[in-house]
Parts: sequence; structure tokens; C-alpha cells
Amino acid sequence: MQTIAAKANKPVIRLQDVTRVYEVGVERIHALDGISLALRENEYVAVMGASGSGKSTLMNVLGCLDRATSGYYELDGQDTTRMSDAALARVRNERIGFVFQSFELLGQLSALKNVEMPLIYSRNGWWSRRRRADSVLERVGLGERVDHRPNQLSGGEKQRVAIARALVCEPSILLADEPTGNLDSKTSEGIMKLFDQLHREGQTIVIVTHEEHVAHHAKRVIHMKDGRVYSDIPSNRNQADKAKMQNDERGGLS
Repeated sequence: MQTIAAKANKPVIRLQDVTRVYEVGVERIHALDGISLALRENEYVAVMGASGSGKSTLMNVLGCLDRATSGYYELDGQDTTRMSDAALARVRNERIGFVFQSFELLGQLSALKNVEMPLIYSRNGWWSRRRRADSVLERVGLGERVDHRPNQLSGGEKQRVAIARALVCEPSILLADEPTGNLDSKTSEGIMKLFDQLHREGQTIVIVTHEEHVAHHAKRVIHMKDGRVYSDIPSNRNQADKAKMQNDERGGLS
């Protein structure tokens, strides 16, 4: 596995003046209104905002599930705004991992088969796909539950399967849309600790959430309002970590 130190500090995503306009009758709704930002490898970002702020639309554009009306979106150095639908589908499968609030698992398949699904069109043989799926389930703490179907799993276990499925293609970026929305507080904390672990291992993560305790885990918090970036700052935890580190370097003297 590639370490954080081995990763170059380069942008994995660049947005420049991105808009997304929906036409409802004669009305034009600016869901995104000139968004410009860059996300670097191994960043851990939370996107927050009230309903209608544009955070879900931003997630859909970042995930190549929706196209910007105007502007520029570069992923891994490639301009996605010029890609065909087929090319965007390949990007979604190979470079972006999705984690949804409702898990989106196939009920008739085992955890292992659910995680294997994104590898169906890979050139690897079935045994190679099976080993990779098994390995990533082990990574998220479900090595003993590979043969269980979703109805045999708890909510937290279902979300871990969904995270494993998102990771199986080794994506450049992991996008999570309200990943703890259907979980109780204790289970939610376990899922967020898993995201923390993935970040320490070098994964780039963007989480859309309305929950402060979820955003607290991120190193950078972007607040949206009326389709625009209202603020973009290091999280409180990141600031506290820096203060603690500086204090430790001074030998704990205030």
C-alpha cells in the first residue's frame, strides 16, 4: 500500500467557475454558482450546508453523475467536461468510490459478491477479483462476514460493505453522501473512525454531511450557501491537532 509520505501533494480535483443551472419552466435555478476549488491527494474534506445550498449537486458533479452547465472540472489531470458519456462511466467505475446513506447493496448477493460488482468489467480473472474483494472486506473489518447477505448484517456492517465496494477499484477519491445518516450514534462513530483510518492510509475523502460531529473528523470543512462556497477552512480538530503538536514541540510549556 502506498504511504502518505510517498504521495505527491498534487491536486486530484480542480474546479474553476463551475455552474449547474436547472430550468424549471421559465425559472432558472443556479444550484452551483461559480464554484472554484482544488482538492489535493489525501485531503479529508467535509462539505456542509443547509438543504438547497448546493452540496448534493456539488457531490454529483464531483462524482461525474451530473455535468456542469459551465466551467472546468479536472480529475487526475483530465478535463472531464470534454469526456463522452462512456468515458465518464469509466471514470466513475475506476477513479471514484461512492458511499451512500442508504447503502445501495443488492439484497440477493453476499457481502463478497456486492463488493465484487464494480470489478465485473475488469480484465482480471474471477479469482483475482475474488481475492481483491476479500482483501478489502478484511480491511474494513468484515473478514468473517463475507458470505452474509445484507439482511443478515447490521446497519454498520452494511455501511462497511458499501465502503469496501467503493474501495475495491482503488479510486483516486472516495465520495460519501451522508454516510452515517441511517445509523445510531455509536455505530456512526465506528464508521467515522474507519474513514479516519482510510485517510491515515492515504485515501482522499470528501464527505457531504449536515452533522457537525461528522464534519469534526475532517481536516478541512467547506460550507456552502446558495450554490457558492461560503467558507473553506481547516476543521476545529485540525487546528487543535496543530496546537497540540506545537505545544509538544515546546515541551508542553505554555
